[in-house]
Amino acid sequence: MELDKIIVSLLGFGGIGFIGWFFFGKKASSNAVEVGDAITIQVSGGYAPATIQLQKDKKTTITFHRTDPSSCLEEVVLSDFKIRKFLPLNKDISIEITPQKAGEFPFVCGMNMFHGKIIVK
Repeated sequence: MELDKIIVSLLGFGGIGFIGWFFFGKKASSNAVEVGDAITIQVSGGYAPATIQLQKDKKTTITFHRTDPSSCLEEVVLSDFKIRKFLPLNKDISIEITPQKAGEFPFVCGMNMFHGKIIVK
């Protein structure tokens, strides 16, 4: 095999590996923020905080405030709670949830590139 074909093949495999790591290798922070009645999550290049801890059977208001103009972050999806909300730029969007069971429940952007987690105890 010629040297140029070897180099192109190696760069191709490296690119595939990078894309896999970028989209699927990132994990939400394991430092959960305990929430009382309400919390505001900043949406800018991801979610901050990305992991929150709620109490089972307690109504909690989660407010998302998006400052990132990326179209990926225009929407938040909490599939386990059957919630999908559009997040306008520089506006607060509040969601009230009352978790009925303990466990970990993900939330993601509309394109499933940015992730967060709700831990219910």
